Amino acid sequence: MNDLKRLRRVRDRIDREYAQPLNVETLARGANISDGHLSRQFRPAYGESPHAYLMTRRIERAKALLRRGDLNVIDVRLAVGRTSLGIFGTCFTDLTGMPPSTCRRRAMSTAAGVPPCVAEQVTRPVRNQPAPTAEPQPA
Repeated sequence: MNDLKRLRRVRDRIDREYAQPLNVETLARGANISDGHLSRQFRPAYGESPHAYLMTRRIERAKALLRRGDLNVIDVRLAVGRTSLGIFGTCFTDLTGMPPSTCRRRAMSTAAGVPPCVAEQVTRPVRNQPAPTAEPQPA
């Protein structure tokens, strides 16, 4: 089996099982390659490491759940497979530029009437770009 096919299977597994306790070693073992080889091959193919891709998927799903508004931050954290609230909050903030609670509040106030498919596309987290800055609130 060629490397690209293995990499696609790893990426598909991450997309499917993002809420499971996954790490690079487990993903590599499932693809019958070493973790170092997976990391070296995954980055050029998809633009980020397998771990970063997994975290992006988790944060993307977390944003979607926060936009729904029926779950609190702790429930969302558990739904996307994160056990530590601190690490989840830090990763979320690093990728989106705002803490999960702020994202939830904003989504609730600005997404009224916007179709979910449009909101998802517009608010999708993108790694390796500057995080949006919070707009100053009028006094």
